[in-house]
Amino acid sequence: MLLFIVVAFSVTQLWSQNASMSSGKSKSDEDRNFRIPLIGENAPSFTAESTNGTIKFPDDFGRYWKVLFSHPQDFTPVCSTEILELAHLQAEFDKLGVKLVVVSTDLLDTHVQWKKSLESLDLNNRGLVKIKFPLVDDNDKSVAKKYGMIHAATNSTESVRGVFIIDPDDVVKAIFFYPRSVGRNTDELIRTITALQTTYSEKVMTPVNWKAGNDLLVPTPPKTDAHSNT
Repeated sequence: MLLFIVVAFSVTQLWSQNASMSSGKSKSDEDRNFRIPLIGENAPSFTAESTNGTIKFPDDFGRYWKVLFSHPQDFTPVCSTEILELAHLQAEFDKLGVKLVVVSTDLLDTHVQWKKSLESLDLNNRGLVKIKFPLVDDNDKSVAKKYGMIHAATNSTESVRGVFIIDPDDVVKAIFFYPRSVGRNTDELIRTITALQTTYSEKVMTPVNWKAGNDLLVPTPPKTDAHSNT
């Protein structure tokens, strides 16, 4: 009887350990298995609350170019400079026909307070600015998961600094990811959008370090039969 109890206890412990390991593996896999939508794929859709009310992305933004801009956390130094810089560039994005949407895993109430605080700051002595683009509440991480913006090796609860540039057909055209410690370059963001719009028809291409107004490249013509008379 004692031998039976010992064996039964050992089997139970082994099963419990295996179940725990299996569960842990599944959780780890779940944390790491958020696929990033790739260039040429349709932008995943979502409905969420924001500082501009309920939004349906990308449907609410019609035939505009769209930039989905994620950040790790409100009230942090790098993120604050980024959001203020985007706000100062709103007229530039308007001229390019671009709609901005900013996402983080903070709650809407936190977004509201952060926005109010940012609008009272004078970044680089350029004056106060109103933030017109929506700050999206993604506290349940549903948007971050759809866009592969939760990188578990870095943090399983906050979005990385991600940027998705999406065309009027709601197709992903460019992707950028940055670590928490590095702020993004808005000049490069605008340069990339301008290049994408310039090459949208795919009849021309941009060379290295291209800027608006510079020469463009013609795509390599298709190969022809060397023995063809045509």
